[in-house]
Amino acid sequence: MPASAVLPSRLQAAMRGSPDAAEQAYAYAKACGIIAKSFVGKRIPALKKINSLNELNRLLFHEIFPELPGPELLSNLENRILQRTTRQMLAIIDSYSNPPEFLIRQLRSYEYADLKTCLHHITSGKPIPPMLSDIGRFRTVRFESYPDLAAMIAGTEFEFIPAKDLTQAEPGQFDLTPLEAELDLRYYRMLAKSAMQLRADDRRIAERILAEEISLRNCVWAFRLRTYYNKTPRETADFLMDIDIHQDSELPSRSPAMTISLADEALESLRFPLDIREAWKGWRWEKFLNPERTGEIWTANVRHFQNAASQYIYRLSLHGFRSMPSSIGSGFCYIKLKQYEENLLTSITEGLALGITGNDVFDLLEVHQ
Repeated sequence: MPASAVLPSRLQAAMRGSPDAAEQAYAYAKACGIIAKSFVGKRIPALKKINSLNELNRLLFHEIFPELPGPELLSNLENRILQRTTRQMLAIIDSYSNPPEFLIRQLRSYEYADLKTCLHHITSGKPIPPMLSDIGRFRTVRFESYPDLAAMIAGTEFEFIPAKDLTQAEPGQFDLTPLEAELDLRYYRMLAKSAMQLRADDRRIAERILAEEISLRNCVWAFRLRTYYNKTPRETADFLMDIDIHQDSELPSRSPAMTISLADEALESLRFPLDIREAWKGWRWEKFLNPERTGEIWTANVRHFQNAASQYIYRLSLHGFRSMPSSIGSGFCYIKLKQYEENLLTSITEGLALGITGNDVFDLLEVHQ
């Protein structure tokens, strides 16, 4: 009998780089417990009734808010929402004796976001941002070295960033758009690559959601560049994430070709005018465009499209989490759900600070539950 036949299943799984069934079941049960108390699914409507930061704080943390000035009160609550979200993600990832690279890469989206924020602060001559996420042992950037960008990224995958050019530029004179696009591309390429290392059953739903998300992010980015930055279609195309997927992703309404670029829908959108709704008929993501209204001149609304895309990814993730228990794919969906909740809570927090009710924030975000 070969030695591997008598190894404990947990050890065999660790040697293969894949969790065993018991480990995955434990992680899923733990995730279910956290989701049951999170503001996703049936618990979302409770947020509509909130009318002040103190009410939101008591709902989320069961605490009385400290006496703080308005801006500090807002920052305090947003920071606790962020830190709780990352702690709850870490709680699931740390359930594995050998955490899947796919989930680690997904968690590290926070590091990428923090680095982008720091780049903006460095090029503007601002102090270190007040809020940075804590992803524990999975962080690679040394944010404590701010504003020494070279020291922050030394020995990491971010060494390609031209630290000297950024730190020596006059405040506000460095265009970060190409660099942010490159960071997005690298993040999603590495995430897609780590997904391909999973077993087919583990990656089926996660790969589909990831592909849809990349396509939609490309489209949002294309809308934003054309609308807010007055980029031409040719200029916009240079900033899109050209990432390929294979036929076995089983995405709906796509060509049966062997390999498909997730920039295709965004590239197609560059041919359509932003002020003629009829021109968008038949486009794959047409249903996420703002509708025409009688007596109004139609213009593509970036915020409406982004909100609709966010709702779509949320629904896919909620379905995936429930339909693929005890799999790495369910872990991916769990993190997507926690990110959705964080974004929703942060939006409500900022709305309440401006005197907007929870119900009105839902209307602005076009959240339909």
